[in-house]
Amino acid sequence: MGKDVNISLAGIMGFPVTPYDRNEQLDEKAFQANVRFLVENGLDSVFVCAGSGEYQSLDINEYEQLVSVGVATAAGKVPVFAGAGGNIREAIARVQLAEQLGADGFLLLPPYLIIPEQEGLFNYYRTLAQSTSLPVIIYQRDNAIFTLSTLEKLISLPNVIGFKDGLGNFELNIEFVQSIGARLQWMNGMPLAELTMPAYSALGYLSYSSAISNYIPQVSRTFYTSLLAGDQATVKSIYQEVILPIHRIRQLRKGYAVSLIKAGMNIVGLPVGLEVRTPLVPVDKEHYARLETIIKRSLELVAIANNG
Repeated sequence: MGKDVNISLAGIMGFPVTPYDRNEQLDEKAFQANVRFLVENGLDSVFVCAGSGEYQSLDINEYEQLVSVGVATAAGKVPVFAGAGGNIREAIARVQLAEQLGADGFLLLPPYLIIPEQEGLFNYYRTLAQSTSLPVIIYQRDNAIFTLSTLEKLISLPNVIGFKDGLGNFELNIEFVQSIGARLQWMNGMPLAELTMPAYSALGYLSYSSAISNYIPQVSRTFYTSLLAGDQATVKSIYQEVILPIHRIRQLRKGYAVSLIKAGMNIVGLPVGLEVRTPLVPVDKEHYARLETIIKRSLELVAIANNG
């Protein structure tokens, strides 16, 4: 499968969590409900076993289980991408396993711990991309920060179709988009990506990963539709009463990027539980209550926007 494969990365990307029971064992039915919820609520793609899915805490058997369930639940309605990265040997094994299980492509996560030279970064991502025939997306964040030269070498590989940015360096992003253009599909992967999407969309980024879509997907869709339509009043209202308040809670404790999603899902009645694997921590009761208030208000705002 080559780079001309007809997989569009435009729109809102769903990143399901990995639910656990009280013994920290996978809850397959809860994961299935999470993926089904995303698909039924119009998310444009699903990414399993990535950051929101606690990739770093999954063993190979759990990875196999989650990819299998994700592919079966999406049932071809939207593309299913699997995360893979970290230890290079383990990442290759997971890529090859997920391909066998029917995944549509991969989000290639940064290498473990090392801050590499550009040569090493190129070799790492090239090795992973060449271990599969499926489309892959390069993820820039943390210790995986590219120069234009390195990224241009990577896009010479036939199955590199997308670039997800979780760094937020706009000078670098402008250089990338202006130099590479439509040779890649550009994805906003910043924390709480709705926060920065107006700036990213102006650069040519046509998609973003939405954490809040796991519990208020209608807010994500209303926000993005309003943004593209130039409806600044609705965008501002959602910013002030939903996005910025949730962002402020996320900033209170490290690891809330995952545990706050589970809290939101619990609030709206999705059966994923609140358990996270160490070193993540669960959401404080006070912060949970604040999120509950925000979610209630967010649904009121969507109703007003869609009926107005």
